[in-house]
Amino acid sequence: MNFQPLDFKANARKAMADPNLREALSRVQTNFSGRRAEAVARLPEFDQLRHDARAIKDHVLAHLDVYLERFEQKVVEAGGHVHWCRTPREARETILSLCRKVEAKTCTKGKSMIAEEIALNPFLAANGVQPIETDLGEYIIQLADEPPSHIIGPAVHKTKAQISDLFHEHHAKLGRTQRITDEQGLVNEAREILRQKYFDADVGITGANLLVAETGSSVIVTNEGNGDLTQTLPKMHIVIASLEKVVPTLEDACTILRVLARSATGQEFSVYTTFSTGPRRPDDVDGPGEYHVVLLDNGRSAMVGTVLGELLRCIRCGACMNHCPVYQSVGGHAYGWVYPGPIGAALDPHFIGIEAGQHLPQASTFCGRCEEVCPMQIPLPAIMRHWREQSFSARVTPPLQRYAIRLWAMAARRPALYRLGARLAMGALALAGRGRGRFARLPLAGGWTAGRDLPAPAGRTFQDQWRGARE
Repeated sequence: MNFQPLDFKANARKAMADPNLREALSRVQTNFSGRRAEAVARLPEFDQLRHDARAIKDHVLAHLDVYLERFEQKVVEAGGHVHWCRTPREARETILSLCRKVEAKTCTKGKSMIAEEIALNPFLAANGVQPIETDLGEYIIQLADEPPSHIIGPAVHKTKAQISDLFHEHHAKLGRTQRITDEQGLVNEAREILRQKYFDADVGITGANLLVAETGSSVIVTNEGNGDLTQTLPKMHIVIASLEKVVPTLEDACTILRVLARSATGQEFSVYTTFSTGPRRPDDVDGPGEYHVVLLDNGRSAMVGTVLGELLRCIRCGACMNHCPVYQSVGGHAYGWVYPGPIGAALDPHFIGIEAGQHLPQASTFCGRCEEVCPMQIPLPAIMRHWREQSFSARVTPPLQRYAIRLWAMAARRPALYRLGARLAMGALALAGRGRGRFARLPLAGGWTAGRDLPAPAGRTFQDQWRGARE
């Protein structure tokens, strides 16, 4: 699973020429965006819930140390353990040591972006512990040896025919020689193969949508029930989560959950919303013998109080990418790192550096839809603009681009010159486009016209129209 953020432009060109990807991405608008709009319309207080959820996260980030310490205290009181890790390496090694403690040969896994962030699967496999993804989407991409292309739909880039081919190839050695082509049949086959693996695994690893300081609980939301089997059947349950997942109370958790499912899949609540608190108690009929929470920083504490701090409100619903015209054109793999779409364009440069991630903040039309639909009201365009400024200051953008920005800035500081240049450009384009109304090709605009026509201007400049409307 190789990540290549520096190759965004090449990745994007390849993605736009892939007919299978085009077919797969066409479902995003219907299955995610449309359902979200319907769910929001059914809840008149949705905007108030967004405001409340944002206030909860802002309060937590202002008192993060207090709530993290309270969470640890409650976990310990319930019989669990908390492991503090600054870096991905510390987190990986902590999880491996816990697996070795119970002599684990296999571990089942629920969907976790933090596990992707620390490259947990290849590390465990290289050290004798075979990870088994149990979320259907994650299971599909594990067979394909690919990273997820979406936060909540990791295999959204795959067509049904591709999944059928993948299952036929990998399941044949397990005695499943018949090719399955219908959706329910594919789901049933995956369930049958995974069923025994739940019982055989010594360790179950899940992420956490939320951590509740009041009770020391971890919360996961799923639609398949795989998370419950992953964390209740093995000897040990390991939760891997980042620091900002903590919330003060159960009531606060429910407020955020009400906007999470609606924003992610258009559901009022996910099919399974599971709260886990500590290991199995003497009178419990099931549950893990040990409960461990691995808390990862990986630079997040340094974000608090900065322009990037608002990104820590993210609840990983995927709404921003579901409504992003760039994501819908190129898919998630084009972004080249763990987090795709607008949230990735704003967040990834912090983790991988602006040199490696310089193209990601440029991958936006700044239409503002990502901020408009974000349930936590994160100003994603403003943060991407911040990274563009950092790229310019660090001189990592191409020289021609920097010279063009300087030329534009020179004109923008001189209103008379700017207006004259805009009028000349408008007039020239209007004259050249007369009779056609649009340009199929245009010098210096190949990035636009390669995928769509550029409308020809038909009137005065915006400034002239604005001035005329006010007179």
